[in-house]
Amino acid sequence: MENRKSQIATGSKKVIRATIRAQKGDRFLEKMGKRRRAREVALQVLYEMEVARKKPEETLSGFWENYPCKEEVRSFAIKLVTGTIENLSSIDALLRKHADNWDIGRMASVDRNILRFASYELLFLDEIPPKVTINEAIEIAKKYSTQDSGRFVNGILDTIKDEKRP
Repeated sequence: MENRKSQIATGSKKVIRATIRAQKGDRFLEKMGKRRRAREVALQVLYEMEVARKKPEETLSGFWENYPCKEEVRSFAIKLVTGTIENLSSIDALLRKHADNWDIGRMASVDRNILRFASYELLFLDEIPPKVTINEAIEIAKKYSTQDSGRFVNGILDTIKDEKRP
């Protein structure tokens, strides 16, 4: 009888630990969803800046007016956009180096901007695992560009991930 009580207690502890892990996982997934949204916002802002030739502040303020976001989304998107813009020349140099047979100006604008913010993330945001950055960029490329864009983005980012910061 004592052994059975011990098994029940141990089983209960496992269930409690699994529940806690699941709750933490839910927060993790929620955070990842917010980061995905922030990456999509960064793409939209970078694309608009490039096409409309607007400044980052102007583009971001207009975006927030039309598409309000949660603070976490907003904060990470701003970090991606400003970091990308501040390091644009070194990021573009890396893209030129790793995009064999591709002139950066001839890349699709969506692909180019995904590669830019993802390269910034790989090079400057150590808290984000490279696999996460690359997978997110691939999924965003598939969603906003073409299926082939996912492979294109993957190939370039996979070579950039091993680079040192410029």
